[in-house]
This record gives sequence, C-alpha cells and structure tokens, in this order.
Amino acid sequence: MFQLIIFGPPGVGKGTQAASVAEKLNLAHISTGEILRKAVSEETELGIKAKEIMDKGNLVPDEIMNGIVRETLEKVNGNGFILDGYPRTVNQAVALAEIFEKLKFYDIKVITLTADDNEITERLLKRGRSDDTRDTILNRLKVYYNSTSPVKEYYEKQGINMDVNGVGDIKEINESILKSVN
Repeated sequence: MFQLIIFGPPGVGKGTQAASVAEKLNLAHISTGEILRKAVSEETELGIKAKEIMDKGNLVPDEIMNGIVRETLEKVNGNGFILDGYPRTVNQAVALAEIFEKLKFYDIKVITLTADDNEITERLLKRGRSDDTRDTILNRLKVYYNSTSPVKEYYEKQGINMDVNGVGDIKEINESILKSVN
C-alpha cells in the first residue's frame, strides 16, 4: 500500500503531479485544496469560514484541516493514497502522525517538489485564479517559508523525505517521483 505525502511551496505543481501519480498507481488523491474549494463553492459553514481566511492568503486553522483529513483518510482503501496540500504546519504534521498511528499507516513517504520563488510566482500568475494576485502570492510564499518549510525538516529528521526538482517537463518530473517511491 502506498502512503504518500506530496509537499512543496504553492504553485510548484503538487496538484498536477499528485493527480498523475494517483492515476498511475491507482491511489486515492486527497487534495485538501480541492476539498476546501468544494466547501467554498457549496457555501458550507466550513467553506464560508475558509473563504474569508484563504482570500487573505492565510492558512485555514489546524483543527479544521485535521478534521477534514482524518475523515477523508478513514475512507481510504485499496492501493493507498497521495495526500496533497497537507500538512502545512508542524502541528498538522504531528496531528497527522497520530491519525496515521490510529489508522495503522506505517510506511509513509514524503515527496518534496522544489522550485525557486520566481518560477513559482510566474506559474501562479499564469494560473489565473482570483486569489492569485502578486501580493497574495508573495504573502503565501512568506507563510510557506515561515509555517510550512519547517514541516520538511520534521520529515527529513524521520528520514522519509525525498526532494524532487519541480521545474521542467511535467512527464520527467512525474517519472522522477515514481522512481523515488518505488
């Protein structure tokens, strides 16, 4: 069973790569961003709260995210999963470890996609989402470096992180990921 986390800064290609890896390995693709966007578009209670937070370029609070992820992982079966967009803080990573323990997921691998800030900014501006303005992107990168990059160190200390260059041809990046997890 594959138990994967795909990680990296906003705009590095996590969603694109996670979807492709999920398809090739027959995994559940758990995208917290997609789950949140669905809640926002359906204007659920969670969605309304999350939209206010995300519109400012800030992270949705841990307790909301932890609950969403736990509920989603409880439904996983078959070949496993690739988790995309979570954890984004060390507190979330610790909560996720507890969720994994309860669900008896013991063979976690973390793939960190890397790219420089200029590449990321250009990609996000081309993506054209309403929340992708230059100011919001710069704030999201600042939040990433302050809150999220320590998560990579957390997984490096456990010896389960693998860096993959997120710049270049999508297929080549995908092949690098598949090689690193097999």
